[in-house]
Amino acid sequence: MKVAVLGAGAIGAYVGAALHRAGADVHLVARGPHLAAMRQHGVQVLSPRGDFTARAHATDDPAEIGPVDFVFLGLKANSYAACGPLIEPLLHQDTAVIAAQNGIPWWYFHRHGGPYDGQRIESVDPDGAVSAVLAPERAIGCVVYAATELEGPGVVRHLEGTRFSIGEPDRSVSERCLAFSEAMQAGGLKCPVEPDLRGDIWVKLLGNISFNPISALARATMRQMCLHGGTRRVIEIMMAETLAVAEALGCKPGVSIERRLAGAERVGDHRTSTLQDLERGKPLELDVLLAAVVELAEITDVPVPTLRTVHAISDLLADRMRSAA
Repeated sequence: MKVAVLGAGAIGAYVGAALHRAGADVHLVARGPHLAAMRQHGVQVLSPRGDFTARAHATDDPAEIGPVDFVFLGLKANSYAACGPLIEPLLHQDTAVIAAQNGIPWWYFHRHGGPYDGQRIESVDPDGAVSAVLAPERAIGCVVYAATELEGPGVVRHLEGTRFSIGEPDRSVSERCLAFSEAMQAGGLKCPVEPDLRGDIWVKLLGNISFNPISALARATMRQMCLHGGTRRVIEIMMAETLAVAEALGCKPGVSIERRLAGAERVGDHRTSTLQDLERGKPLELDVLLAAVVELAEITDVPVPTLRTVHAISDLLADRMRSAA
């Protein structure tokens, strides 16, 4: 199995290292000091489950790699539309693209069935720009339940969780999903093939849609948001509105709001990825989290006043970040 990790940051390099340890032919695409460190020392993984080093091929030029069986996409979703020159050299007729993204994916209504089948979500696929680069037919969904961070160039700190749930848009249990799952498990990760991954997408989104923007606006950790009565109530309302949109689309996530909040509180003083991006001056990945669900609420006529309010304020923050870049 030949795998390219496009965007080998904290999550991508961790997955690539695990697949390399399992014997897959792995190629990591990165840049800067992180790339230089991986070339010289490999990917060093520091984990409570045991440290290890994987010396996979690393490059900034996908043309060196050529076509692969799987592309594991570790880029932020707001980079997808511009990734054409990077991903094109990696594709052959049957290459699958596994997108490890938060929020609503560009392929969400691909082979969805029902009245919304094939509908494009403008906020995540503006004018079809993402679908033009990443054909929905290639997509395998992926919901990440692992926490990692780059401790330094070439060094991945694995904090918790090893589950990467995957699934086909058409809900089939395909041979390509089973093959990738087997390789991930051989590398020490959990990778269940879910017949309907959209349920997992909404469960993960319940936290991302609320904690991520609020953390950026309040500069607060998970624990701080949960323990403050005001933000906790706002988050509860945002989660309830999100569940209403999911149910209007025929999806009923199997988790309660209280259980989701309790899990977040146990995480402690963790800074969300959006807060980390804010602190580093990076673009905020809010379209796939908030804007997409507001758009889906419009499609389904579900009232989401709190989501709209938080989206308006956080969108202004994102605009200011873009202007300052």
